[in-house]
Amino acid sequence: HVHILMGENGSGKSSLINTIAGNIKPCGGRILIDGLPVEINSPAQAKALGIATSYQNTNLFHNLTVAENIYIDQMPLKPGRPHSIDWPKVFQNAEKLMTDLGFDIKAKTLVSRLNVAERQLIEIAKAYIAGARVIIFDEPTASLTDREVDVLFNLIREFQKRNAAVLYVTHRMDELRKIGDELTIMRDGHVIYSGNVHDLKPAEIIHEMSGLSFRERYPKLKIALGEEVLRVDNLNFQSVLKDISFNLRQREVLGITGLVGSGRTMIAKCIYGIKKPDTLRLMLNGKPVRIKSPADAINQGIGYVSEDRYLEGLFPRLSIPFNITSPDFALNEANPIVNRAKESVTAQKFVRKLVIQTRSIFSRISELSGGNQQKVLLAKWIYSRSDILILDEPTRGIDIASKVDIYNILNEMLRRDVSIILISSDIDEIVGMCDRIMVLYEGEIAAIIPRDQATREQVMYYSTGGHKN
Repeated sequence: HVHILMGENGSGKSSLINTIAGNIKPCGGRILIDGLPVEINSPAQAKALGIATSYQNTNLFHNLTVAENIYIDQMPLKPGRPHSIDWPKVFQNAEKLMTDLGFDIKAKTLVSRLNVAERQLIEIAKAYIAGARVIIFDEPTASLTDREVDVLFNLIREFQKRNAAVLYVTHRMDELRKIGDELTIMRDGHVIYSGNVHDLKPAEIIHEMSGLSFRERYPKLKIALGEEVLRVDNLNFQSVLKDISFNLRQREVLGITGLVGSGRTMIAKCIYGIKKPDTLRLMLNGKPVRIKSPADAINQGIGYVSEDRYLEGLFPRLSIPFNITSPDFALNEANPIVNRAKESVTAQKFVRKLVIQTRSIFSRISELSGGNQQKVLLAKWIYSRSDILILDEPTRGIDIASKVDIYNILNEMLRRDVSIILISSDIDEIVGMCDRIMVLYEGEIAAIIPRDQATREQVMYYSTGGHKN
C-alpha cells in the first residue's frame, strides 16, 4: 500500500518520520515490522531493517558527484580487491540508472551544481536502488515538474510490484487519489484520522488538519497600485536568460512562473547580485542603479527569499533572533557588533506578530517546522524594511493553513507599500495571488498576463511552449 501522511507544519510528521528512520529515539511506544517489535536507534539500523527515506531537505554530500552520492554506502569493488573501489563501474551504473529513471542528470556532476529539483531526484534514485521494504517519501514532489512527478509515481508503482510499503508525506490534495490507498492525518502530535483515502473530501481533510473551517486559499488583497518602482531591461545571462525586460509597480505582486529550467530563479539571482548577468539595465524609482552583490541589493531596499531556505536563506544552527536581524550585518558593515538585547526584543515582536510557533524565541532554526522557518525568513525582510521583496517558491512544502498565513503576511506588506516578485511553480498560487503573471519558456518571456485574464490553462499553455507551435 501507499499510505499518505498529512498534517500542518508542526503537527509531528517530521518527528514521526525521523523516529522510523532512526534519527530520533522515541520516549515510548513500539515499532513493529512483520508484527514483531524492533528497536531503531540509528539510520544504519533502519537500513538493516529495510527502511529507506527520501528527505525533503536533501541529505546529500554537496562536494561529491551524483554517482558517489547514490552509491555512497554500496560502492562496487574491483574483483579480488575488496578494498579497491571500481570507479568506472560506479559512474557507469549511475549513468545507466539516470537514463533508466528518465532523469536528465550526468553521473559525474557535483551535487553542489544541481538545483533543488535535481537534488530531490537524486534522493529518489537512492531510495530506488536501496531495495527497501519500507520507503518513506517526505514531500517528494515539492520541487518537481509535472513530468518528473509522473516518473516518481511510476517508480512508486514499481515499489508496489516489489511488495514494498510506501509512506508518502504530502500537502497536495491532487496527489491523494492519484497515488494513495490509505490516509493518516496528524495534528498537534496526535493521529486524528486514519482511513481510506477516498473517505474524506478535500474540505474535510483541511478541517481535520487545521481544526478550522475551510478558508479562502488565496486571499489576494485588492489594493491600488502605485508608480513604477523597478524596471529590468535587456537582462541576458549566458544561454539561460534572453532579453528579459519587465517592470514592477508599488504594491504590486508580479508573478513569475515556468517549468524547471525556464530561468525563473536566475532572474532573481541576477537582480539580487548573486549572479553577474551578461547585460542588464536596472532602474529603481526611475534612477539607474548597479547591484554587484546581495549587500548592494539590501542597501537598495531589495530582499530575497531563496527557493532553498537552508542553503541560501537561513542560518539553521543559529537562533531565531540572529536570523531575523541578520540583514544588519549588510547594512552596518562598519559596526558589526551584535546587540543581543535588541535581537531579543525584535524576535519577540515578530514571533508574536507572525504567530511563529516555537518552544522559545531562542530556538535554533533547525528546530522549527518548514512553515515557521519561512515565517522567520519573511520576518527578516520585514525587519529590514525592504521596499521590494523577491520570493522564490515561498510556500513550497508548507501545509495549506500555513500557506494562508504566509499570504496574509504578504498582504500586510502590500499595505506598507512593499512591492513583491513572486516566483512559483504552483500555478494556482500564481493565478490566485498575483496582479500580473510573467510566464517564461526556455529563458524567454512567453507572455505577461493581467490577473483578470489569467487562467490555469493559459499559464500552462505558455509555460509548455504552446505559443511556439
